[in-house]
Amino acid sequence: MYMSERHQEGLAHLLYGINRGGGFVALTGEVGTGKTTLCHCLLQQLPDNIDIALILNPKLTALELLATICDELGIRHNSMPITAKSLIDAINHYLLTAYANGRRTVLLIDEAQNLSMTVLEQIRLLTNLETSKAKLLQIILVGQPELNKLLARQDLRQLNQRITARYHLLPLSLDETRAYIQHRLRVCKGNYRLFNPAAIRKIYHRSGGVPRLINILCDRALLGAYATNARLITPTIVRRAAAEVMGSDRLQPQWYAATALVLCVAAIMGFELWRPSLSLLTPAQLVTPQLIAVPPPATAKALKPSFKEQLDTAGLTLAGALSEALQVWRESVPAGKPLDCQAVAALGLSCLSGKASWQELLSIDRPAILTFSGPAESMRYALLIGVDHDEAEIRFKENTRRFPLAELLTIWDGSYLVLWRPPQAGLTEITPAQQSPGVLWLRERLAAVTGNPAGDMASPTFDATLKAQLIAFQRRQHLTADGIAGARTLIHLDNQSGAPASPHLAITNR
Repeated sequence: MYMSERHQEGLAHLLYGINRGGGFVALTGEVGTGKTTLCHCLLQQLPDNIDIALILNPKLTALELLATICDELGIRHNSMPITAKSLIDAINHYLLTAYANGRRTVLLIDEAQNLSMTVLEQIRLLTNLETSKAKLLQIILVGQPELNKLLARQDLRQLNQRITARYHLLPLSLDETRAYIQHRLRVCKGNYRLFNPAAIRKIYHRSGGVPRLINILCDRALLGAYATNARLITPTIVRRAAAEVMGSDRLQPQWYAATALVLCVAAIMGFELWRPSLSLLTPAQLVTPQLIAVPPPATAKALKPSFKEQLDTAGLTLAGALSEALQVWRESVPAGKPLDCQAVAALGLSCLSGKASWQELLSIDRPAILTFSGPAESMRYALLIGVDHDEAEIRFKENTRRFPLAELLTIWDGSYLVLWRPPQAGLTEITPAQQSPGVLWLRERLAAVTGNPAGDMASPTFDATLKAQLIAFQRRQHLTADGIAGARTLIHLDNQSGAPASPHLAITNR
């Protein structure tokens, strides 16, 4: 999931309202801005001691709402006839028992702008279920901007006054739209530069930054590019996609269907014409969607080994991979002793290893040693030094080759190791309350990145102000927002403020 700064703020408001307890929390936003998605993200982050009743269909009567709450929480209500009083009594008994057992209960209502006045009044009355110390039920209302107008009514002022946290979710900015599109492409292991900058600007203007519309436009633009065998999404393709999904008098809405039909016919004709030559195609060619006729076989050429074949025959040991990485860092390889991370530390470098998605690895932006399982469970290593369009640039024993990115990602499980240079020798983590020159470095880098002073710039103490600014930076970079400047945070700070002395991945377009 891509969490823009706006979505992170919205989630923080929801969590604040829940942690504070009691009353109402209101989340509003235009259609398609990601309110429901944000709610699902919230559900994944709730503490274990919270029970939640989720109402997705708010067009209910007051009695139906109470019955639905009982169903969501597993409250038995078999008394006949079913009345509002019997249901409220059952809910109250459940809430008191849950509170006594250290549990809390949350009612989340989506599309709340569709609630009737009668149901809203019943919801307000539910907040009267309380002990002498605490409210027993926390209510979250999620809806379109009309919800704010509804709550502003004079006859709903009692409910409106009980809202303890509000947030209005805005569409994405141009920069966030660009980051969102690239994030989606990276997650699916695609070429994150498939949309050129002008095309992204066109998507932003046509969608207004609304994620749902961005998804639709990008999906249709990809279809249009496939139909015309284009390798890059351009503003023209986006404009035609927008004409089909949004309507326009100036463009023909059937452009994609007609183009796809013509190309499919051409492909079928080519298939019949060159059927004998299919036996000469490689499996990769057979599964690649090329809507063109297959030419007659020419003189056979030697096929380049695949990435897996190259890995099996020329894959590096860990020591060999570290040696290649040190050469990229322009560091001398220590002689006469085993080459490992301890030996690397003597050169002022540090090892960072773990598992990451392809997007996370690219965001670290350092030459990366990729780990692969080899024959008989032995490990094989390869040094990634760059990405060019849809190819990975890999270094094997001082030889650099390019391989289709899809070949690499098919067998890579996310394990990596990168070398990086700490701000000071051995300083791989800067923590709150720490007093050291490293804190001054942290303040300097944060100020350089944000353009604002990071607290008292002369203080070597990691104080609460510095921690808050660091957490804000970590959220913007989609890092773990724990207020601790660990290896990945230090690397991102280095990247954002220049880091001219460190080698970076060569990420270029052809």
